[in-house]
Amino acid sequence: MSVGTAPLYGVTAEFREPGALLAAIREVRQAGYTRIEAYTPFSIEGLLEALGHRRAPVALVTLISGMIGGATGFLMCWYAFAVYYPINVGGRPNNSWPAWIPITFEMTVLFAAVIGTIAMLAMNGLPRLHHPIFEAPDFRRASRDRFFLCIEARDPQFDLFAVRELLASCDPLTIAEVAA
Repeated sequence: MSVGTAPLYGVTAEFREPGALLAAIREVRQAGYTRIEAYTPFSIEGLLEALGHRRAPVALVTLISGMIGGATGFLMCWYAFAVYYPINVGGRPNNSWPAWIPITFEMTVLFAAVIGTIAMLAMNGLPRLHHPIFEAPDFRRASRDRFFLCIEARDPQFDLFAVRELLASCDPLTIAEVAA
């Protein structure tokens, strides 16, 4: 499937109101399409649920990386002070963990922040300087006063003619094919 000579990214439908967009999304989801995306100028209540989005596991990745960072900081201090270079200072034990709390805390925060940020960027598909949807006709209005629905060509049941018919039944302002 292609637009002219370029491969097809998907088919977009433009709507004037958020209610029409939500109704179209429900119809498209009922038809069995899963690779769909909506573009709106403001947040619409219920949009993510209608699209079938799941929460990204960024929080879990951040938690696990923070725990690994804390363990790394603690083990680094333990190895340095209790194993590699033990010094008897005032009779305190070599394994004096209260002195290592600041290092452990800082390593927890460092690992969680850095790995969490990298995970968030990777799960969002960033950095991406250009997206094919930007070439859709009148897409610049998606940030002002229009609502767009895109069914991607990589959807398992994508058929160009069936998608165009389905979107036409949703009464959009325009339907356009977008090149990849």
